[in-house]
Amino acid sequence: MDVSRPTPSPVSAGLRGRCPRCGEGHMFDGFLTFRPSCEVCGLDYESFNSGDGPAFFVMSIVGIIVVGLALWMEITYEPPIWVHALVAGTLSIGLSLLLVRPLKGILAALQFTNKAEQGRFR
Repeated sequence: MDVSRPTPSPVSAGLRGRCPRCGEGHMFDGFLTFRPSCEVCGLDYESFNSGDGPAFFVMSIVGIIVVGLALWMEITYEPPIWVHALVAGTLSIGLSLLLVRPLKGILAALQFTNKAEQGRFR
């Protein structure tokens, strides 16, 4: 790795799914599976563990958007329940799939940048 090259922003590296150390290697092998290591700088991804963090943020963001849209639709148009179900179901699935990978990448990059580790008792 070139030491003169600055490390990328964790948010930009995570959004692009790139290595948080070099910014060039891919972080994911598939949709949500981390690669074993970076193919450019060799950073070990085995220690990355975002846990349920991405799922929590996805549920929170998608929930606010879907409920807000449902309230607006009901007040403005008063559509039948099947329209609510169709819109809410489509938006929930679509937004969840769109947001989960970038959020997992951001949390992993922030974990690397902040040198987060598993808590230990003394």
